[in-house]
Amino acid sequence: MPRREITGFSNPTVKFLRSLRDKKHRRREGKFLAEGLRLLTDARESGRLPEMLVAARDRDPHPLLAELESAVLAAGGDVVETSADILGKITGKDNPQAVTGVFAEWDTGLAAIDRAASPIWLVAQAMRDPGNLGTMLRTADAVGAGGLILIDDCADPFSAEAIRASMGAVFTQAIAQARWEEFLPWLRSAPGQLVAASLRDAVPYRGAPYAAPCFILIGNESRGLPEAYEMACDLRVTMPMKGRADSLNAAVAGAVLAYEVLASLGG
Repeated sequence: MPRREITGFSNPTVKFLRSLRDKKHRRREGKFLAEGLRLLTDARESGRLPEMLVAARDRDPHPLLAELESAVLAAGGDVVETSADILGKITGKDNPQAVTGVFAEWDTGLAAIDRAASPIWLVAQAMRDPGNLGTMLRTADAVGAGGLILIDDCADPFSAEAIRASMGAVFTQAIAQARWEEFLPWLRSAPGQLVAASLRDAVPYRGAPYAAPCFILIGNESRGLPEAYEMACDLRVTMPMKGRADSLNAAVAGAVLAYEVLASLGG
């Protein structure tokens, strides 16, 4: 398919792309937007190509962008050129990146998770902040985790905010979404240690008996984990708080625990 040009704000493709900023339309279409050459290059290197690539006409030439365009066209995708103003309308930003891509969402069922793929997995329960969600994906990538499992009502991992915060990790990490009532039986159906930061019958997080595959459970930013969820864990650990704050940011707590687990398991 050859490159095509869009010159009008009322073009149906522009309306479609703008709609993907809304969770309801992303769910309906099964597609999402990712913006920026670095992010799209990370996606390509992870084996994921956008179905549609939209680039500003007056962009500076870049070899990575040329390679990306060629790869999208070779795969039967769509390459669109438009003005920076229209691109800004699509992304909702006054100063948009020179390129954005439309990706198909992938299977986020628990059945798609291979727990043997990594000794570490992150699990977020009712995480509402897309920035925290993206940060947890980035942490998962950094520690070599298998991915992030989202429990109950979490922020959308395919929102622009979560994708941006993930710094490309959304394309390298497995993502699953489930209710607690579905997750716990799945976890217990095969080897897997569930660990949470807690004050209930907890041991110090340093030197705790972590075991692979280790699933690190992080709760809601303001409420933490429900008591029943904590009591279902195989191991509860506590982290020292030496200042006035009584807790860490949820994503930060996940990162601290993930690196401790990594060190304990010999990573």
